[in-house]
Parts: sequence; structure tokens; C-alpha cells
Amino acid sequence: MSLIVKICGLSTRETLDVALDAGADMVGFVFFPPSPRHVSLETARDLGRQVKGRALKVALTVDADDATLDNIMDSLSPDILQLHGKESVARLRDIKQRFGRPVMKAVPVAIAADLAVLPGYAAVADRILFDARAPKDATRPGGLGAPFDWHLLENLDLKLPYMVSGGLHADNVAEAVRVTRAGGVDVSSGIESAAGVKDPELIKAFIRAARATQELSVR
Repeated sequence: MSLIVKICGLSTRETLDVALDAGADMVGFVFFPPSPRHVSLETARDLGRQVKGRALKVALTVDADDATLDNIMDSLSPDILQLHGKESVARLRDIKQRFGRPVMKAVPVAIAADLAVLPGYAAVADRILFDARAPKDATRPGGLGAPFDWHLLENLDLKLPYMVSGGLHADNVAEAVRVTRAGGVDVSSGIESAAGVKDPELIKAFIRAARATQELSVR
């Protein structure tokens, strides 16, 4: 199986085109105002049209209500809903039933005990995204450029597809895949020249480095 590469936090036509041309499998758009990567519904509509089926469109939300998700569905028509907040298993189920889209649940990781939530989420979610747990004083749950201890996933027995994120960049993505055996990688701050400002060369370098891990065993 090929490694899935997700470029998240895109907000301009130029950088979206770079990600698509470089072969990203998923492109992520952030709908969370505290984030420097937040996009308006109007921008999302424009960027969503630009994708034209070249990659899966992922909408990242944080504890969004139904009205917010309705607006996102209307503007972006995402292929996947990425839930990056404290959504419960019941909330995941409700969202899947209401919006009819695959759901990717982000699970923040700092210690082994953080993985205790997996059985509940795995029963409902279509994919799990492991991300570094944000510090208590953080204003947002992800995109902070910090990795977690990938060895926590070494003996993971998860039948669901999963991805890894948090502090990834071109120089460490191969090691992240080797240790975690993740089937996908997700990058945002690791391809930026400043918070929320994607760097075209860093995008291309990350995708090249991720593709170079293809000979590794992924699932």
C-alpha cells in the first residue's frame, strides 16, 4: 500500500497548486479561527474548486457544531471530515450519520495512557490521526510543530488506517514512518516559512522525502 501524504493548512491558490502538482494525496483546509491557517468559507469554496479531484479534500474542524459543518459542506464539499477537538464517540457517530462523509479523528498523544481512547473511536471513525498533545496553555490543539514519542505506537494493534502528524518535516518523516508503521503522514507547520505561510519548496521537499519511504512497510 502506498503511503498517504496529507498537506494541511493550505490557504492560497499558489501553495495548493504546488501540493497538488507534487502529488499530495490529501489537502487539508482549517476551519478554526484561532489558527493562523484558518480559511473563510469563501476562500474554501475557491480552493475546493481548484482541487478538481486531484486529491481528497479534508476539512479540519475543532468541536464544530452542526451549523458550522453545514456551511463547510456547502462551501468545500469535503471528502473527509477531520475532527481535531474533544469530540466524543457519540458525536463522531452523529456527524457521520448527518453528513455522510468519512471521519478522521485526531488523537493527541503525549504518554501511553493517551491511547486508551482508541477502542471507542476506532469503532466509529474511518481513520485515526495521531498528533502531539498540545501544551495546556495552547490556543489550538495542533499545528504547533512539536513531535511526540513515536515509539508509543511501536506495538500498536489497530485495524483501522492511521496517520501520524506533529512536528514532521522532510528530515524526520522517514523515521516517523519507520517507527510507527503509519500508513500516512500529515504535515502543516513543518512546511512553513512563518506561522500559516506555506513555503512551496518545503512542500515539495516534504512530499519527495515522504515518497522516498515507499519501500518501507506501511499499512
